Amino acid sequence: MAAAIDPSMNEALLARLRFYRDLGLTEFYRRPVDPSLIASAVEPTSEILQENEPIPSRKPIPAPPAITTQIKPADKAAALRLIQDDIGECTRCALHAGRHTIVFADGSPNARLMFVGEGPGADEDAQGLPFVGRAGQLLNNMITAMGLKREEVYIANVVKCRPPGNRTPEPEEANTCSPFLFRQIDVVQPEVIVALGATAATYLLGQRQPLAGLRGRVHSFRGTKLIVTYHPAFLLRDPRQKKEAWADLQIAMRELGLKLPSRE
Repeated sequence: MAAAIDPSMNEALLARLRFYRDLGLTEFYRRPVDPSLIASAVEPTSEILQENEPIPSRKPIPAPPAITTQIKPADKAAALRLIQDDIGECTRCALHAGRHTIVFADGSPNARLMFVGEGPGADEDAQGLPFVGRAGQLLNNMITAMGLKREEVYIANVVKCRPPGNRTPEPEEANTCSPFLFRQIDVVQPEVIVALGATAATYLLGQRQPLAGLRGRVHSFRGTKLIVTYHPAFLLRDPRQKKEAWADLQIAMRELGLKLPSRE
């Protein structure tokens, strides 16, 4: 009969697993691991996160420390390619089984403004670019309304493979993939990040609040300013909230020093 695991050792092993996962090192999960450790390290959840509901009960892992070294603009594209090469043909979580294409990002490596969404949909999975479907067209319109062009901003997602049926990423999936997003943020070093929807806000800020409690103010994240608004897909379902989203985008415009629309 197998010897029982000492509780203190069990906790130490769990802490070590979380430490490596914080660093984005997940390949070691392919080695034989005591199933009881994995079961206790990952709390199952069946919650589907909606825009105005609290975040899932399982708290996201802490984000690794931001890289404070300034990357020269000429080097940012190459640095992002290194991250993409590191992702490779990723099989770190279950999402790889159903994907067609890894959706890394789109836009300028030297962008002052970055948008972060939840994950790819069917159109994105087919084309390999984020926000190219109906929600993407709305996002393009939002960017244009801010006085910018899509190619001037940087767009990425919390997870880079399409969740089945466009469901909300499970915590294990998002926690496995988000370190790559954090590295992208550290390279681009935008002045402002706009988190599109509750999932993006959850895994960027790790706050247990409904989306309404995070909107309307400027947060600090990895050396930049972060603003939370509704996901374009949600705005397509409830166009009444477009006015609220536009108010959020105007906060970002003020932080960027962009010209605000005149009040008539």
